[in-house]
Amino acid sequence: MTESGVPEDRTVRGRHVVVVGGSLAGLLAARVLAEHAERVTVVERDRLPDGPRARAGVPQSRHVHVLMEGGADALEDLLPGIVEELVAHGAPRVGMPSDTVHWQGGTFHRRTAATVHLMSGSRPLVEWLVRRRVLEDPRISVLEGTEVVELTGDARRVTGVGVRERGAGRGAERGELRRLAASLVVDASGRSTRAPSWLEALGAAAVPEERIETGLAYATGTFVPPSGEGPDGATAGLSTAGFYFVPDGNNVRGASVLPIEGGRSLVTLIGLRGTEPPTDPEEFRAFTARLPHPVLHDWLVGAEQEGAIHAFRATGNVRRRYDRTDRRTAGFLATGDALCAFNPVYGQGMAVAALSAVALRDSLSDPRRTPSGARVQRALLAASRQAWDIATGADKELPGARGNAVGASRADRVLGRYLARVVERTAHDPVVGTAFRAVSSLKAPPGTLFAPEVLRAVLFGGSPGPCTELPLRPEEERR
Repeated sequence: MTESGVPEDRTVRGRHVVVVGGSLAGLLAARVLAEHAERVTVVERDRLPDGPRARAGVPQSRHVHVLMEGGADALEDLLPGIVEELVAHGAPRVGMPSDTVHWQGGTFHRRTAATVHLMSGSRPLVEWLVRRRVLEDPRISVLEGTEVVELTGDARRVTGVGVRERGAGRGAERGELRRLAASLVVDASGRSTRAPSWLEALGAAAVPEERIETGLAYATGTFVPPSGEGPDGATAGLSTAGFYFVPDGNNVRGASVLPIEGGRSLVTLIGLRGTEPPTDPEEFRAFTARLPHPVLHDWLVGAEQEGAIHAFRATGNVRRRYDRTDRRTAGFLATGDALCAFNPVYGQGMAVAALSAVALRDSLSDPRRTPSGARVQRALLAASRQAWDIATGADKELPGARGNAVGASRADRVLGRYLARVVERTAHDPVVGTAFRAVSSLKAPPGTLFAPEVLRAVLFGGSPGPCTELPLRPEEERR
């Protein structure tokens, strides 16, 4: 017993790591850390389902998720064979731009041959398969139905966590608080993390935060797509796996439709502040009538809804700069959304979770450098930087964007004008489109957009003007 009367876990022998949160970022971090510790304990608030089912701890799990190609490559690197497992369980593989109807910036994109692919299986399916693989390792265990309520130690070093059974109440008098000692605590508890306040309670420096909030909201329903091709209306002759209608300053409503396992599709409607999409089924369909083209509205007329429509509002971009704290607290790392959370509409979260785990593995295993906490934390931040720049760069341009990271320098404004031309030309120029998709799918570095052939096309290439005619089929099918 400690002086406070709180029982302390004495079972730790050797190096023990505690991971806070059992979602993708936490599971993949645990997979990596098991190679460097005698045991890893994942502390998870939920009771984890034995199958691909949504759970309360991942509130956005009922919405569209994609595993971008860069993330799929990273996940395969960490868990060889996992992509094949996803496909075997029905996760669709969608080619971009050939397989979707994409409207952005006042024009339809050409449906040229795919240059990247994304996997659009549901979030519960991806998480279940990853969890099953990770927990095959006997060094990794999960403490389910348990929440972390504090960090232990002091401002110099975190030495563990205080936990209690979920729902037991606050304080030792309402539920037994016990402590798990650890040589390292990794916060993977998501965008609602309480770790910054826990660190401050130990006397550590406040963690600076960067934020951009657009007020964007979305609502998602599950639908069985129309059978066959629509005989009339906008869907006549249509062949597509999904749709993208991207909101911007001139069009504050958008939509995303992608297939998932079981022959179903997730339909997500998007609206900026003041135009939030409804959850009532009839109003949900009516919302699509105000998109720039009637094709999705007509598609929904022939689709069959399954279950309720769910709304989501927590779409701000938040980056916690543990690398900028005045005093570094040893024994603690942050990863996933607990470190850098993006507007989910860009679909980057699962990919960044995998890329961050690869960065963690590489920084811990680098024979040239001692893997200090500060160095590893910088590597984790760097793994999310490209996705952060993409998400916040787009959100800064939306009307009503707020936050301390909204401002732009003169160099940022020049770069922004160039990138606006990139996005404009992506719609019709295969050279620019190939580069843009490689970068936005986190498969290639940002410098790809400045390769000589891309620069020439962006700065000097002609534009055919906006295309308002619906591209019913991939171009290769029309030849």
